[in-house]
Amino acid sequence: MGKKKEKKEKKAGKRMNKKQLTKALLDFFHQKQSEVLSLKYIFEQLHLNTHPLKMLCVDILHELQEDDYINEVEKNKYKLNNHGVEMTGVFQRKSNGKNSFLPDGGGEPIFIAERNSAHAMAGDRVRIAFYAKRRGRSAEGEVIEILQRAKDTFVGTLEVADYYAFLVTENRTLANDIFIPKDKLKGGKSGDKAVVKVVEWPDKAKNPIGEVIDILGRAGENNTEMHAILAEFGLPYAYPKNVKAAADRIPDALPAEELARREDFRNVTTFTIDPRDAKDFDDALSIRQTGKGRWEVGVHIADVTHYVKEGTVIDKEAEQRATSVYLVDRTIPMLPERLCNLLCSLRPNEEKLAYSVIFDLNDKAEVLDSRIVHTIIRSDRRFTYEEAQQVIETGEGDYRDELLQLNALAKLLRERRFQAGAINFDRYEVKFEIDDKGRPLSVYFKVAKDANKLVEEFMLLANRTVAERIGRVPKGKKAKVLPYRIHDLPDPEKLDTLAQFIARFGYRLRTTGTKTDISKSINHLLDDVQGKKEENLIETVSIRAMQKARYSTHNIGHYGLAFEYYTHFTSPIRRYPDMMVHRLLTKYIDEGGRSVSEKKYEDLCDHCSAMEQLAASAERASVKYKQVEFMAAHVGQTFDGVISGVTEWGVYVELNENKCEGMVPIRDLDGDYYEFDEKNYCLRGRRHGHVYSLGDPLTVRVAHANLEKKQLDFALA
Repeated sequence: MGKKKEKKEKKAGKRMNKKQLTKALLDFFHQKQSEVLSLKYIFEQLHLNTHPLKMLCVDILHELQEDDYINEVEKNKYKLNNHGVEMTGVFQRKSNGKNSFLPDGGGEPIFIAERNSAHAMAGDRVRIAFYAKRRGRSAEGEVIEILQRAKDTFVGTLEVADYYAFLVTENRTLANDIFIPKDKLKGGKSGDKAVVKVVEWPDKAKNPIGEVIDILGRAGENNTEMHAILAEFGLPYAYPKNVKAAADRIPDALPAEELARREDFRNVTTFTIDPRDAKDFDDALSIRQTGKGRWEVGVHIADVTHYVKEGTVIDKEAEQRATSVYLVDRTIPMLPERLCNLLCSLRPNEEKLAYSVIFDLNDKAEVLDSRIVHTIIRSDRRFTYEEAQQVIETGEGDYRDELLQLNALAKLLRERRFQAGAINFDRYEVKFEIDDKGRPLSVYFKVAKDANKLVEEFMLLANRTVAERIGRVPKGKKAKVLPYRIHDLPDPEKLDTLAQFIARFGYRLRTTGTKTDISKSINHLLDDVQGKKEENLIETVSIRAMQKARYSTHNIGHYGLAFEYYTHFTSPIRRYPDMMVHRLLTKYIDEGGRSVSEKKYEDLCDHCSAMEQLAASAERASVKYKQVEFMAAHVGQTFDGVISGVTEWGVYVELNENKCEGMVPIRDLDGDYYEFDEKNYCLRGRRHGHVYSLGDPLTVRVAHANLEKKQLDFALA
């Protein structure tokens, strides 16, 4: 150390106050966390050469000891108390620098200052040193090791200068832009959207260093933006060539011995009912009368696992993807196109292999008998939902007798389900009419009608029947392992908050009693708000009180559907759990096989649940993007809306006519200081007492449409 610097430090030593010295001591103990430090050594190293400073240091050491922060190992020798102070968990980054750490196994989040974050990124698994709680200070920690990076690739827009470039990221998982050396640009130019991999982040460097893996295209172009959304969520936007090639090698001929093994439904009236733009027909329905007031209904599901064998490249790719992703203008399929749109898809007038649940029903839609069998079918017609709806409404058209009979049975099944306590969330979906360049021309809402409900009811019945077949075993016997679709009871705390919130609108809700009591009360509420101005709002808040459904081998039933046993069997073209269920059913029913490893399947269930959430987030982001793009043409115009979200930074407003959502920042609310009341979903003005509540009508002007951030800014009109 140079003489000059030493002198400066000595001088600094003289002027240190208690706060500064405490910080210096803490930093020093952390630098030497495994060493025993003598008092003399501390004085020397921190240049504490005046009597008052030495006394202050001894005082602070005693306080740190009382706080269990350091131990006095022997007289005047101290060591950082590290017992149980290290924790592992997940790092969460905030753009305002208020980063936090979520310990494994739950517990309060712990604050991590930027200087103590060791360049951890959002979602990284880290080990931290936990500074014991000190008087008057909240818990704080320091990242000492990054155990596992959540992601090392980022999506953003390139800014290219003469000798270097930066990737500017929009999603704020990074505090700083990524520096890219000129030779690692892969031909990217300023204004290109790119995927960049972080290769290193030197300790002293402010910016991580990265290299371009892929150029997605020009920012603002539809294809580019859709690929960027997928890449941002770590979802694939291209299909691997080797997997495609493997699918192309699968023969389409159906061997005679395979057909001989299956039940033949080719001569039974069968049809598919799907959305207009669907190409992958997972499910078909067949119906025939078997006696007076007796019906045989077949739910026929594409036999995907006949073609996709476990452990093959196609299977591994499907397992990794776990689900198809439906963006506004495209589907990113789980399986290669040849399988999902051709071989497995139950197309009309083609012989197809299916895995079917066959029901024997009476006129009251009571299931007298059911069986699960491999079949061969031939669909007689492909209906769109609109076409089937037309037949149901007019009683005229193709296969009208069959459709009307199925609809009558479905209505009885549905009624019985609600009597048992199923919850009726009838949400509309926001859809866009899009031109060939991907630009949104108009917004419309998709509402589920009888044709949709008919299909849904028989799919629910099939899924439930499959789950019961494996899960329901005699007392004292252990059921074989199966992935269930489970849904837990609402969180009691959230239910209470919901009950308090709706009381303001004059509604009541039971929060105690049996499962069925509570769900019936929720249904009652949803019926009561139908058509009222607060309908959308109360539905939204009710949905927030619900848990999320997920996959697990540990069955707890499905609360929202009021089923004790439920699984996913009916969509193997677009969901991996359905493929797992098909394989296990074949193993258990046809082959009498032994149960599989619970741990292996629970891990797969966790993976599928996580991918489902990611896919849903990407889908929402693509809708958001189209909404902002659509509204960009309406900047400066005024719309009526309703407050759809309240946060500490402002209110979200959903426009009535097109359901686009934007934000009025808190700074733009009329000259008052607003405080956020989390419990009551509102902002309250300190001076004038004006309140902005969830559900309040509000007229706004479209101030700005930011496509980069997928954000609409509104101003009060």
